[in-house]
This record gives sequence, structure tokens and C-alpha cells, in this order.
Amino acid sequence: MEKLEKKEILEIGSVLEKAGFEAYLVGGCVRDFLLDKEPKDWDITTNAKPEEIQKLFAAFAGATAAEPATVYENQFGTVGVKTRSEDPTLKIVEVTSYRLEGKYTDKRHPDEIKFAKTLEEDLSRRDFTVNAMALELKVKSEKLKVNVVDPFDGQEDLKNKIIRAVGNPEERFQEDALRLMRAVRFMSQLEFRIEEKTEVAIKKHAGLLEFISKERIRDEFSKMLMAPQGGADGVRKMQELGLLKYVIPELEEGVGMGQNKHHIYTVFEHNVRALDYAAKQNYDLLIRLSSLLHDVGKPATKRGEGPDCTFYGHQVVGERIVLKILDRLRFPRELIEKTALLVREHMFVYDPEIVTDAGARRLVRRVGKENLEALFQVREADRIGSGVAKAVPYRLRHLKFRIEKVMNDPVSVKMLKVSGEDIMREVGIEPGPKIGYILAVLLEEVLDDPALNVKETLVARIKDLAQMEVQKLEEMAKFAKKSANEAQTIIEEEIKKKYFVK
Repeated sequence: MEKLEKKEILEIGSVLEKAGFEAYLVGGCVRDFLLDKEPKDWDITTNAKPEEIQKLFAAFAGATAAEPATVYENQFGTVGVKTRSEDPTLKIVEVTSYRLEGKYTDKRHPDEIKFAKTLEEDLSRRDFTVNAMALELKVKSEKLKVNVVDPFDGQEDLKNKIIRAVGNPEERFQEDALRLMRAVRFMSQLEFRIEEKTEVAIKKHAGLLEFISKERIRDEFSKMLMAPQGGADGVRKMQELGLLKYVIPELEEGVGMGQNKHHIYTVFEHNVRALDYAAKQNYDLLIRLSSLLHDVGKPATKRGEGPDCTFYGHQVVGERIVLKILDRLRFPRELIEKTALLVREHMFVYDPEIVTDAGARRLVRRVGKENLEALFQVREADRIGSGVAKAVPYRLRHLKFRIEKVMNDPVSVKMLKVSGEDIMREVGIEPGPKIGYILAVLLEEVLDDPALNVKETLVARIKDLAQMEVQKLEEMAKFAKKSANEAQTIIEEEIKKKYFVK
């Protein structure tokens, strides 16, 4: 009960109730409450008209004429009430007048909005039964009286884990075609199944998605991918119901396409399983998208059939395809570019006998230090999607060790704030072994006390060392080099322990 007994909600309900109006919580917050989940947003419906709502809340929560408490910038009868809450989900609570909707000529927006007289009329226009329930906001002694209004048996569908359209499913999808994807998104988020007639209607009207803006499709698709279960079943269901070809047809090209001896799944199933792994690791949208699309270039590059078929260059082709897909779906530019980068680089070599320090440095330079962890995460998803047991095998751990090693400055004279040219200039000696000896001694002293690595301090020390005999300097330098090598070995051994490599 306390999930609903939010001070802000009770106050809004009380204002409407005292003025003689009805007030009900509706939509996702009711569904979440009945599922014993914390609501992510709060919506109230009422028989008060928009102008009446604005008048009632003109002075709500300490509002002033300069900073009013309501926002009304739409034609759908929804007034945003500012609560000044610290909870971001309650800062603005939407209060909407009961309404009916006319025809949806463009399959996206109602041609006209009419205000309804009853709550039941309002609920009849909603998409799915689990979203067509209401909770009466009867406030008594600052407590909420829970009275569930459920004209379409949404509670029964919640109990049976079913997504069912309100009324005639064909009418619901023709009203707003985005509901085709919302059905799959709710199925994935809630781990429900789609009711048979609703599913048949989705298949029949899948093509209506072409009427929907790419931004709305992107948002629904992203919400599905970011579901706790990761959307893998949702992507499969989109393909099964004929929706995927209107969203990412390039991904569907991998359906039924066999791979070589290194894979046990088709291209499509491999991509979906990679997404599933990324979701189970709670990776962000970048990694989930990259995992799902990492092999999207394979259908265009496949040569031959059977266990020896090839997909040479699929990562490069995949990069171009990903740029096209994500640009078409209006994803943010930074996300598009990073996803394309991860797809292009996901085939990096990590065999210890092949990768050298120079190769590791080139990988860091191509990908960027800031993207390395993301690249490794995509490769892990790729591996698990292939059916192997380990996400991070010894070879990959060894590469991580090598990269960390080359990213740390090696123990060398390059660490010093002075160079051989500084020595020649400060003490006036010619090029020769003596300069190397001085640098080696300086390095040993700085390793012992890093605070000495200041140019002025080192110059003063150079002047002292330059006065020593070459033989003495050479002996000191030999000891210093041995010490530096030992220090480097200790560093590398610690990094090896971190990655469990030898």
C-alpha cells in the first residue's frame, strides 16, 4: 500500500475530491502496484476538464503567478501538475480529463479528442487490459482507499501473465500502430505471453508500423532492449510476428542462415543470444545494441555453405550497415558512432602467441582507451552467443594484461623530466656513454623517490654526477639498470595476477 501512498499523490487526489470531482490513478502505475512493483510514473484521470484542473491547482505547492503550478501544452486534455517533489518520478504528475478518441486516419494520432463522461469510457480507449485498470483516489485520514476499477479483467490477465488488447485488437492497432511494438515490449518486460487473438491481429497489421515515426519506434525498441530480461525474447517475437522487417530488416536477413564450424547457431540466433548475455550482465544500451548487431554484416559477406563457409570482412560491412540502421532510427550521433566502432573492431585478435606489445598499442590507438572495456564486453557477448562455455578465456585475459602493461609507462628513462639533450646542454659534454650512465642513475633515484622527478632537482643532480669519473658512473648505472628491470618485472607480475595469466 505504501507504494501508492505518496504525499504528492494524496494531495492531488484530495484537491480534486474536495472540489467534488472524481480522481483515479490509471495506467502503468496501477499495473505496477498490482504486480507489487514500484511505479515509474504517476498518471491521474478525472472528470474535471483541463481548465478546471488548472484553476484548482493554480496555487498548488506554493506556486505563484510568475511560476504557475500547472503546465498545459497539448491537445489531449493532460495537465501537468508541478509538486516540487524531490522524487523525480513525482516532480510533475499528469492529470488528464476522461476522454474518448476519434478515428486515427494516420494510424498515429486521433483525428479529434472528445471528453468522456465516465471512467469506463476512458478506460475503453486504452491499449491492453493490464493497462486499462484504475484505482480510485478516495483519501481519508491521509490514507488511500484502494478500490480497483477493472472493466476488462486486467487483474485476471495479470494473474495469468497475458498481454491482451482491450476490446477488438484490430481496432486498437489501427488506432495507434505503435501498439504493435508495445505489445511485444510489455511481453518482454513483464515476461508475459501475448494472447492468441491479439497476436493474430499483430501479424495481420504489422505493416502499419510504416506509418509510425522512427523516433517512436526507436524509443519502444530501446525500452525493450533495456528490460531486465534484455529483450532477446522480444526480438525473436518481433521476427515471428513480422514486425522486425519494418524495424531492422538487416537483422532478419540472418534468420535460418547457417554458419561455419566455429558456431552452433544461425546468424540471427547468435546475435540474439549475444544480446541475451549482455542483458544478463546488466550492460548498458550501447553494449546491448552492439551485441545484437555485431554480426549484422554476415549475410552480405557469406561465401560457401557448410562448416567451411566464410564471412571475410563482415565486421567492416557490418559497421556500414550499423551506421545506416541507427541513423534511420534516429539514435543519438555519439551512440551511433560508438556502436559502429565496436562492431568494426569486435573481431580483434587475442592469441598470446600472435599479439605483440606493438599490436596491443595499435588496438588501443584504434579503439581509444575509453572504449576498450566496452569492446571486451561485446566480445564476451559474441563468445557466449556462439555457444562456448567461457566469456573470458585465458587468451582474452592475457590480452587485457598486455594492454594494461603497455598502457602503463614502462620503467625507462622516458619517465624522467629531463633528456640526454638536457644533460649535454647543462654540463657541456659530448654525446657518449656517460650520458646514458647519468640517465640510468637518475632513473634509479626517481624510482626510489618519485618526488625527485622535477626538472630543477634533476638538473642539480646532473651537475653533481657529471663531475664523477666515468668508471664510477658506469658501476652505478649497471646497478641502476638492474634495479629498473626488477621494478618492471614486479609491475608486470602484479598485472598478471590481476588477470590470472602466467
